[in-house]
Amino acid sequence: QVQLVESGGGLVQAGGSLRLSCAASGRTFSSYAMGWFRQAPGKEREFVATTTWNGYTYYADSVKGRFTISRDNAKNTVYLQMNSLKPEDTAVYYCARSQGHTIATRIYEYDYWGQGTQVTVSS
Repeated sequence: QVQLVESGGGLVQAGGSLRLSCAASGRTFSSYAMGWFRQAPGKEREFVATTTWNGYTYYADSVKGRFTISRDNAKNTVYLQMNSLKPEDTAVYYCARSQGHTIATRIYEYDYWGQGTQVTVSS
């Protein structure tokens, strides 16, 4: 069984930064792509960023140039560095493990999810 635990969320002013972390259990972390999604109140969960098993990355257009996803396979941890935050980035952010090792942007491509961490950006 894989467990994902997010941390690092909080309240920040517009233009500020936050770094989210996601710690994963299990010895096969490095074999899978990992992703971040977010869900704002009243909206569907949406893709934010993903990293393949060997570090290739892909981003949603809405966060490109502001967010950076990275992973440390030795620590079984994936990160999301969020800079130049905007009020529209306010959401619950979820970490997820893909079923494969390549780029994955769709919810159904992920089989394990964390509990989520709240990010609130004030204007």
